[in-house]
Amino acid sequence: MTCHFKSLLIFCSLFWIVSCKSQSAITVTEDKNGPIISDTTFVNLKEYSQDFVYDMKYATPDNFLKAKVYDCAECFLRLKTVKGLVEANKKFIEKGYRIKIFDCYRPLDIQKKMWKIVSNPEYVANPAKGSIHNRGGAVDITLVDNNGKELDMGTYFDYFGIEASHNYLNVSEKIKRNRKLLKKIMIQKGFNSFDSEWWHYNLKSGLNDKISNTKWDCD
Repeated sequence: MTCHFKSLLIFCSLFWIVSCKSQSAITVTEDKNGPIISDTTFVNLKEYSQDFVYDMKYATPDNFLKAKVYDCAECFLRLKTVKGLVEANKKFIEKGYRIKIFDCYRPLDIQKKMWKIVSNPEYVANPAKGSIHNRGGAVDITLVDNNGKELDMGTYFDYFGIEASHNYLNVSEKIKRNRKLLKKIMIQKGFNSFDSEWWHYNLKSGLNDKISNTKWDCD
């Protein structure tokens, strides 16, 4: 066997090993991450982060409707909304807090059900027009500390009064700081606040997405 042939054989063997390892790495990546999906695809937040606290109000009777309107307590959102929310939560965690979720994507059928219970556009968006919740670009949230205690935001979630507004200043300095912290980081990560509700945030890039009636399965 000539030296040239031996060198060629060794090179081919090394190439085959590297190629196999590379192919295995690609396969593992595909198995781990699944297929590439669009930023507008609906996904479950829990599959992208385990760092959130959940209190999905509309999956219980503990809400202003006094009725359970979701079959199960899952937070679905468009992927781009999830990405922004996860990045925001990382910043809060650095400061010793984390996001608590009250509501996420809301199928149009659920909006209709809510409208039937409370047909008042001051409290519930008319399903004829829909809301950003129906587009998968809105979240209702607050912050909790490392012990899971909610920060004082001045009112409870879904309080329909002037006191829940970002513009209402007749609150303590502590409440102002808490609201400001929530608002500052959410805006930094691509969300807009909703003036009359301290808990409500819309992804800026989700405002023009289509209204959806996509449903999820309950385990």
